[in-house]
Amino acid sequence: MAIFTRVAEEVPCTVEVSHKFESLHAHVRFNNGAVVHPGDEVLVHGAPVLAAYGEVIVEDRLATITRASALERLWTRLTGDFDFMELCEFSFSEEVKL
Repeated sequence: MAIFTRVAEEVPCTVEVSHKFESLHAHVRFNNGAVVHPGDEVLVHGAPVLAAYGEVIVEDRLATITRASALERLWTRLTGDFDFMELCEFSFSEEVKL
C-alpha cells in the first residue's frame, strides 16, 4: 500500500435491491471476497436498478473499488468518530424521468 497513491481494482459483484413492505434495501456483495476499508470508494457499473413495489431484483455487475492511500485511510480512522455522517455519503447522480 502506497502512502500517497490510490489504486483501483475491478471486481465482480452481486447487487440486490428490495422494494417490499417488509424490507427496503440495496446491498452489494463482492463475489471474489474483496473487503472495503475506511476511505475506499466503490462504483458499481451499469444502469440504475429500479425495483417496482413488491419486487426483489438480483443482478451480477462489475464494480470498481478505489483503494484509499495509507494517509487517507489514517485520516479517515482518526476523524471518523467525529464526523460519522460524512462516512455515510451517498450519491445518486442520474436523474430518472418517467
